Amino acid sequence: MNKSLKFATVVFVGVIAATGVWAQDLPVIRAAVLQIGTVNWELSTIIDAALDEKHGFDLQMQPYADNGATRVAVEGGEADIAVADWIWVARQRAAGKEYVFVPYSKAVGGVVVPEDSTASTLQDLRDGKIGIAGGPLDKSWLILRAYAQQEYGMDLKADTEQVFGAPPLIFKSGLSGDLDGAINFWHFLAKMKAGGMRELISVEAASTALGLNPETPLLGYYMKQSFIDSHPGIAQALYDASQESKALMAGEPTVWEALRPQMNAGTDAEFETLKADYIAGSPARGPVDLDGADKFLQLMADLGGEELVGQATTLPEGLFADVK
Repeated sequence: MNKSLKFATVVFVGVIAATGVWAQDLPVIRAAVLQIGTVNWELSTIIDAALDEKHGFDLQMQPYADNGATRVAVEGGEADIAVADWIWVARQRAAGKEYVFVPYSKAVGGVVVPEDSTASTLQDLRDGKIGIAGGPLDKSWLILRAYAQQEYGMDLKADTEQVFGAPPLIFKSGLSGDLDGAINFWHFLAKMKAGGMRELISVEAASTALGLNPETPLLGYYMKQSFIDSHPGIAQALYDASQESKALMAGEPTVWEALRPQMNAGTDAEFETLKADYIAGSPARGPVDLDGADKFLQLMADLGGEELVGQATTLPEGLFADVK
């Protein structure tokens, strides 16, 4: 063996021996993800920057065609984590499933209107047509309904025509001028703003007016309690890697250049808006405000009823992972 190569090999083995762990001995986290999901940007960054190994686990991404498939994968043990909003996770936990939530994002979007719209408040959408992705129980729609009622005594559901559709349909209808206003998933809203539409009001602003804590993360990774129990510290390790990846994405432009092929950004304007809105949706580090979360849950229960929250009429104990 070449002497220098042999020396390098000995040094490498010595380093591994000193750390006491081989990469293949790290606990594996199998993440069920959508093939084009925005969470892939963070997970890819964690893997590319070796933040998983740094925090003591091996992250593996498993793509699926839709959210239903990711949920089946976690339930059936084919994957260890997936992404969902915590209201859904609370509903599952209240129904007896042992799911635990690790915060990931507070990005929730808002209402956008055509560039030439004269609307300045939700009142100005009275008798207009609003496109809504996610269906009648979309959480942004429910928050905005509560806000309109509180601020203007307006029944947004009764006083407007709603058009429910898949995010791409709402995106196209909004940009074509067929809608007076649109509520969409955050990344589609970013592209709509890049295409010339403007934000009328954000869900964050509406939440604040309603007395909710806008810093409460809505989206996160969920996993089974049994997975946490069999891998002590795994929830904190995932959270640490997630937080570190966010810091990297906020401070290193080269990270975004590497991610751009995944982002489906048709223009530079879309790319920049997606990047800015993603970073803006990063929650501050620290435990979830439980009182704020419970207040949010009560609002969702009032507006969406059992169809939305199931039996989760109060915040299920143990819902949020104990991460710092």
